[in-house]
Amino acid sequence: MMCYYRLFVLLALSSFVVESRHLKGNSYELSSFHRSRTNATIEPKIWAVLVAGSNGFVNYRHQADICHAYQNLKNGGVEDENIIVFMYDDIAFDIENSRPGVIINKPDGDNVYKGVPKDYTGEDVNVDNLLAAILGNKTGVRGGSGKVVESGPNDHIFIYYADHGGAGILGMPSGVDLTAKDLMNTLKKKHAAKSYKSMVIYVEACESGSIFEGLLPKNMNIYAITAANANESSWGTYCPGEFPSPPSDLDTCLGDLFSISWMEDSDIHDLRKETLDQQYQLVRRRTAVDDMVGASHVMQYGNKTIAKQFVFNYMGANPKNDYYSPSSSDDSSLTTTPSIVSQHDATLLHFWHKFRNAPEGSPKKTEAHKLLMDELSLRKHIDESVNQIISVVFGQEKVPEMLNTVQSAGNPLVHDWDCFKMLVNSFKKQCGSTSRYEMKYSRAFANMCNAGVHINHATLAITQACSTNSPPP
Repeated sequence: MMCYYRLFVLLALSSFVVESRHLKGNSYELSSFHRSRTNATIEPKIWAVLVAGSNGFVNYRHQADICHAYQNLKNGGVEDENIIVFMYDDIAFDIENSRPGVIINKPDGDNVYKGVPKDYTGEDVNVDNLLAAILGNKTGVRGGSGKVVESGPNDHIFIYYADHGGAGILGMPSGVDLTAKDLMNTLKKKHAAKSYKSMVIYVEACESGSIFEGLLPKNMNIYAITAANANESSWGTYCPGEFPSPPSDLDTCLGDLFSISWMEDSDIHDLRKETLDQQYQLVRRRTAVDDMVGASHVMQYGNKTIAKQFVFNYMGANPKNDYYSPSSSDDSSLTTTPSIVSQHDATLLHFWHKFRNAPEGSPKKTEAHKLLMDELSLRKHIDESVNQIISVVFGQEKVPEMLNTVQSAGNPLVHDWDCFKMLVNSFKKQCGSTSRYEMKYSRAFANMCNAGVHINHATLAITQACSTNSPPP
């Protein structure tokens, strides 16, 4: 009887062990299933905000840049619902566009306009809507699709901006321009809300380093790179008369050097294997060429450890590039720098080529000549206005100091950002232009604020100067 009892116990224990293993397996499978479900719930999303801050066919390149960026993201698997596009949308069907409905970002490029979401266009491309969209504030946007960044604490955000810029400001086609301080305050609110895991910002604009210099902390999980440092121009490329040139029927620059460099890299590389820093190094080398006059310096700001992450985390990855090899023939183009034109001079180049290419004695020749002369007159008007403003407020002897003083590296552009915002937006309202030539003087207004200018005195001087120096009608 005892033997049967022992046998029963052994069989029971054996059964228990087997059952325990079985249960343990189920428990593992259930746990694994639970984790996969949990991970599916909290799987990071990519959110993207793409901003072209200009309008007019003369600024074709900025919207072309943004459309190209959209195609990169779309090909990388990012859903339209997670991509928010700000662009005036006035060049694809502009009368000057010989290819209606087509925008290209390189001379032999595909149509990058196809399929681009029209989230915020026309007058809806403004500072208030942009900042509200970044914050995820649906009640803060007016017009447009109403789409905002509804990100969570595990999500990655990519922001890309392309346009004219000046010290401390980024241009917008409608209303006031975006100051570095207003952008920074928005980013701080986004960080305080714990509504992202990490963020990457690319900025194409003149003096774009001034947007982050001395302002972007390292503890906000934001990594930014800019097309230029705080004191220099960024550059248009694929411009008429340069090499390589756009097609003969397009007399405008097709892209910007910094922008086409990172996007053409993304077009062919496997972004699951390329880090942000590797992309930065490639773009830096292509942009800052020693034998190019005035080449700009691509800069890094914020939390640079993020640069160790793969580009894929912020832009997705095109499956077609899974088998990319560094020996690919396409790769050679990424080490070749096309001819460049200063952002400030791209408008003049456009009007010059319109004039040069128009038939002699034709109405088109007369119209093109007027456009060119008007732009030159406008620049003279702006130059004289700034000189007069400084002279009235500080005296003629202070003009060189106000125009040329540069903050030391690591320090923000200005101490009183409210003063700066008031002056630059007043000047834009009184003396502004589609070419945004006036933005080159934003540093002078920063220096005026740093010198303790009386705001009312300065704004009155701006109004008087801009109305006195006879701008073209």
